[in-house]
Amino acid sequence: MSNPALSLQQLHKNLAKVIHCQPQSLLFTLTTLLCRGHLLIEDVPGLGKTTLARALAKSVQVDMRRLQCTPDVMPSDITGVSVFNPQDQSFHLSPGPIFTNLLLVDEINRATPRTQSALLEAMAEGTVSIDREIHALPAVFMVIATQNPVEFSGTYPLPEAQLDRFFMRISLGYPSEEQELGILQAQLSGHPLDTLEAVMSDKALQALQAHCEKIPLSEALLGYINQLVRATREHPKVQLGASPRGALALMRAARAMTLLTGKKQVTPHTVQLLVDPVLSHRLIFRNPGMNQAEQRQAFWDDLLAQIPVPDFASTPQTQAPAAESSSDQTRETESKTTQDTNTPRGRVKARPGSESR
Repeated sequence: MSNPALSLQQLHKNLAKVIHCQPQSLLFTLTTLLCRGHLLIEDVPGLGKTTLARALAKSVQVDMRRLQCTPDVMPSDITGVSVFNPQDQSFHLSPGPIFTNLLLVDEINRATPRTQSALLEAMAEGTVSIDREIHALPAVFMVIATQNPVEFSGTYPLPEAQLDRFFMRISLGYPSEEQELGILQAQLSGHPLDTLEAVMSDKALQALQAHCEKIPLSEALLGYINQLVRATREHPKVQLGASPRGALALMRAARAMTLLTGKKQVTPHTVQLLVDPVLSHRLIFRNPGMNQAEQRQAFWDDLLAQIPVPDFASTPQTQAPAAESSSDQTRETESKTTQDTNTPRGRVKARPGSESR
C-alpha cells in the first residue's frame, strides 16, 4: 500500500458525503475501525447512527446486519441455533445476524442482561459458541451499538464488563445550523446513501489495520499513556479506574489517529484528544452526573494537568514513520478537533517542529 493516509482520506470524504456531524465523530469511528474495535454510540434518536453504520459498510464493501433490541430478544436470536435436518438425521447451524462483518445493535440497553452477554464472546474473541461448538467470525468484524441516554424506561444498563468490550463510546451530537441545512439539501431528491460507492475492499481495510501497528510510538509516550491511565485509579472523583485493557486501547487509538490525520508520529495532544472516548466508559465515577459528557470536561482537564507532558520532539523513534498525508481537508478536519491545543491546565502548547504533518 503506497499511501495509507490517502486511502483513509478517501474513506473519510465518502462518509462525510452522507454524515453531517462534528468532524471528530467520524475520526473516532474510523479509529475504532482501524483498531478492530467496537463502537458504542450514546445519543438521542434521529441523529444518523444507523446511517453512519450503513455508510461505513458500503464504503468498505462489507456485509452489514441490523438487530433491533427489545426485552423479548433471546441470545439465540443473535447467535443462531442448530436445526435438525430429518433427511440426513443431523443438526445444522442456522446462523444468526452476528455472523456478518458489521453488526448494528440498535438500543442495546433494551435487551436483557442475558441477551447482552451473548455479544461478549464475539466482541472479545471473535468467535461464537453454539451447542458446545466454536464458530469463527469473519476477519473484519465490528459491532456498532447504540443506546438512548435520555429514556430509561424498560432498559437494562450495560454492566462494566460489557462496557469494557467497547473500544470507544462517542456521541454524534446535534448538527450545527449549517450542517443541518446540508442534510436537508442533500435529501431534496433522494438519500445520498443510495448512490454511495465503495472506496476500498475488505482486504485493503485489513492492510490498513495491520499498518497501524507500524506507527512509531516512543518510550516517553508509552510512559505518558501509562501515567494517565494509572491516574484515573487514584483520582478522588473516580471509584473504579481504567484497567490495563484501557491503556492498551488508548495506545492503539493514538497510533490509528496518527495515521488518520497524516502525522509521522504520535504526539501527546493526540493522546489527550482520545482520553474521553476511550476511557470514560471504563470508569465508575462517584458522582453519577459525571456520566454526562459536558460534566466530564473539567475532570479530564484536572487529570491532564497532573501529568507532566513528555518532550516528544526530542525522543528517538524506534520504527519507520507512517505515510504522510497531503490532503488539505484532512488537516482542516484534524485542526477542528484540536482547538484547545494552546489552552492551559495541562494541554500541550505547540512548539516549532513539535508536530510532523
